[in-house]
Amino acid sequence: MTLQTLIVERHDAVTLVRLNRPEALNALNGQLMDELTAVLDETEADPTVRCVVITGSDRAFAAGADIKEMASKSYAEVFTEDFITRNWERVTRCRKPVVAAVAGYALGGGCELAMMCDFIIAADNAKFGQPEINLGVIPGAGGTQRLTRFAGKSKAMDMILTARMMDAGEAERCGLVSRVVPLAELISTAMEAAAKIAALSPNSVMIAKELVNAAYETPLSQGVKTERRLFHSLFAFDDQKEGMAAFVEKRPAKFTGK
Repeated sequence: MTLQTLIVERHDAVTLVRLNRPEALNALNGQLMDELTAVLDETEADPTVRCVVITGSDRAFAAGADIKEMASKSYAEVFTEDFITRNWERVTRCRKPVVAAVAGYALGGGCELAMMCDFIIAADNAKFGQPEINLGVIPGAGGTQRLTRFAGKSKAMDMILTARMMDAGEAERCGLVSRVVPLAELISTAMEAAAKIAALSPNSVMIAKELVNAAYETPLSQGVKTERRLFHSLFAFDDQKEGMAAFVEKRPAKFTGK
C-alpha cells in the first residue's frame, strides 16, 4: 500500500517505522493507525523481519489522538465503528518485539501507543502525559490501565487527574521508560537494541516476550510453572543446541529460528 502518514525503512532484520504527520505533531488519526496496522501485519508475516522500532520526530513522538477527527463523533458512532479497538490494538498483538523510540511529546494517544510497545527508549527531551481530562474525557487506549501498571497508582492518578506531563528523567525513575539517552543518540540507540534482539533466536525472543506480558495477568505460581514449561520447550529447537554450543566453543552463535 502507498503510505502517506508513515515512513518505513528496512535495516537488515529491523523495520524502522516513523510517524509522519509533522503538521499535526504526529497526531494519531484513523488513516495513520490503519497504515500502522497494515505495516505491522506485513512485518509479522515476513520471517526476515525480527524486530520493529516505532518513532516520531525530534519534536513529537505523537502529541495525542487527532482531536479534530474525534470532536464531532457521537456515542453511537464510536461504539458502532469500535473506535480505537478496531485499528489501535495491533501493536499489542505483535509477536515480534516492538521498541518505541520517543523524543519530544508523547501525550494522550501518543503516550498510550508508546506504552503498547514492549519497551520505551526516551530522548532527554521527551515529555509524557495523559491530558484527556482537560477535554472532558479520559484516556481511551489503555492509559488508565498501562500507566498504573508501569508507574503505580499514585503516579497514574496524579498524571491522569491533573493532566501534568512528566519529563524523561521522571519517566525513567518510575519505570515507564527503560533508559534515557541524548536526543542525537536516540535512533542509533534504539536501532542498536533492535539489532541485538534481531540477532537472537526468534523462538526464544517471542516466548520471552509472551511470558513477560503474561506476568501482569498471571498469579506468580502459575506464571513460574508456565515459564518452566516454555523453557523446557526451547530444548526442542536447533537454536538451543547452537546457542549452547557457541557458548562452550567461545564463538558467536548463528541462530536460524529452527
